[in-house]
Amino acid sequence: MAYQVLARKYRPQRFADVVGQDHVTVTLCNALNQNRIAHGYIFSGHRGIGKTTIARILAMALNCRNAIGSTTRPTAEPCEVCESCTEIRAGNAVDVIEIDAATNRGIDEIRELRDAARYAPARDRYKIYILDEAHQITDAAFNALLKTLEEPPPHIIFMMATTQPEDLPQTIRSRCQHFSFHAVKLVDILGQLRSIAASEAVLADDSALALLAEAGDGSMRDALSIMDQAIASAPTSDDGHPRLDAAQIRELMGTVPNAVFERILEAVNANNSAEVMTAANQLLDAGNSPAQLARQCVRYLRNALIAKIADLSPEGESAEGIGNELLQISPDEQRRAARTAALFSEEELSRFLQVMLRTFDELGYRQEQRFHFELGLLKLVHLRRLLPIEEALSQLPVAKPAAPSASKVGTPSSPRTAAPSITKSGTPFMPELHPRMSGKSDTTPAFSPFEQDKACRRPEMSAPIPISSAVPQPIPETRGATALAPAPAPAAELGAPPMPESHPGMSGIVAPADPQLAAVQALTAAALTSAAEALDDADWTIADGEARIQTTLTKTMLPVVLNPDAEKILRSVLRGAGILKLTLLPAADVPAAKKPRPARTGTVQARALEHPMVQQAQKLFSAELQTVIDLREPD
Repeated sequence: MAYQVLARKYRPQRFADVVGQDHVTVTLCNALNQNRIAHGYIFSGHRGIGKTTIARILAMALNCRNAIGSTTRPTAEPCEVCESCTEIRAGNAVDVIEIDAATNRGIDEIRELRDAARYAPARDRYKIYILDEAHQITDAAFNALLKTLEEPPPHIIFMMATTQPEDLPQTIRSRCQHFSFHAVKLVDILGQLRSIAASEAVLADDSALALLAEAGDGSMRDALSIMDQAIASAPTSDDGHPRLDAAQIRELMGTVPNAVFERILEAVNANNSAEVMTAANQLLDAGNSPAQLARQCVRYLRNALIAKIADLSPEGESAEGIGNELLQISPDEQRRAARTAALFSEEELSRFLQVMLRTFDELGYRQEQRFHFELGLLKLVHLRRLLPIEEALSQLPVAKPAAPSASKVGTPSSPRTAAPSITKSGTPFMPELHPRMSGKSDTTPAFSPFEQDKACRRPEMSAPIPISSAVPQPIPETRGATALAPAPAPAAELGAPPMPESHPGMSGIVAPADPQLAAVQALTAAALTSAAEALDDADWTIADGEARIQTTLTKTMLPVVLNPDAEKILRSVLRGAGILKLTLLPAADVPAAKKPRPARTGTVQARALEHPMVQQAQKLFSAELQTVIDLREPD
């Protein structure tokens, strides 16, 4: 007979043999005893934890020919001796169809399945479809299955196994019973490996089995696969049995002992960069991958952080409570993580873990992986040298409050609290808090840096300013788009320093006396001689904030001579003179004055002109009535 790997050889055939999924097996056994069988099941969870295995066991229990409570089958477990159970276990049952949904994922395959589901089973009680990797099925194929899944024939049962249940449509999940599988705990994997090692006559110590269980990472199948590989590479003892030890398994998996990372973190605690770089150099020269080393360091820092949170003692036997749930490692590794956790605070371990996680991510797309790994370890030493912000703020001096004064607010004798200036980062800066800048020698440490920060953020005034003291400013009347902005209040009234009359590089501050002369000079200075001559020969009309310039240029030459650069300079000069609107007219495009036509008596337009509201609008805005639409219904 051909060799069979351990994961297949020791595959569970009963609900009781499944490890770590009691919440699923108990529910299914109770449903079988009560005959509460659903037409659709979804089994989701981590890889290699028994989803497809439980689907097969459930199919055996449903099609078992022996009734529950009989001598051959006293419980809901399958009898494993009838013809249906043996065929399902061998994988050649006619009425149990196992489909790889990753391959048969299209709508055509699902249509064939739907058509075949209408027929009764050939021999057994149920026709069962097991869809492995069901999340690979397309949305169109799922939609074709919806009606059959919602109202299936009484002899049809669907079982879908998936590692990504979120990819299944909500319409599918709402029509099935969903069982979420858990990752197998370390102690459960360790017990199963110990039992298999005894059955296979393999000599293995607890440290080697614990290392295999940790490498499984919650997956029983992964742990059995690594164990199978370790047995094949293990040396044999005198009696011919393979012998597993931790060093051989680490060499097989390409990992290093966690004692190396414990030594590195001890050097980080001692602020010894040379020792950290020496340890990293030894690991890399031995042929270890920087990405694998960073991954192991991340795991070790995570275990140390959990040991710190759970308050594990380095001399304790093993973790209990939350530590036992979160630390799925051997007791020796738990004590090692507790020794490292005793060197640092919880905040420091969190920062270390964040730095190494970022380093591990960067190693995936960096060229010089060795340099980035060494840099990540050096960052741990640098983080150890940082001073907490609370301790730094507590060293700042306290600003003593000024004595209250009975004089009136605003007089020279009454002290006023200076408003803090704002730095580039947006935070207030108080000069009295810095003795070197203010010249004060008071260095009393602050009791709470957060209270000091609150005082800096919200400075208190000596007294409220009465509203009645504010003099209202008149608002000038605005007229459409030609309105000018109100002149700013004098600087002396606002308490600000006076502004200079002009400044180099700032246009529009001093209004020119002759806008035409200023525009010609500005264009001449900009080496735009043609534009300057054209404006010098033009006729200027300035009224109501608008400059109408009648040039001697034709309609074709006007945009050529007065190009965008010249027009930009012209508009800048006009804004300085308070002119906001500019109209350039060519020589042949002098608009004639429009004469309004008198409205005929009795027309709708004449009646509209007689309306008081229209007359008032004409008076205020110099409006002209052009079009009148009569919306009245005809008599």
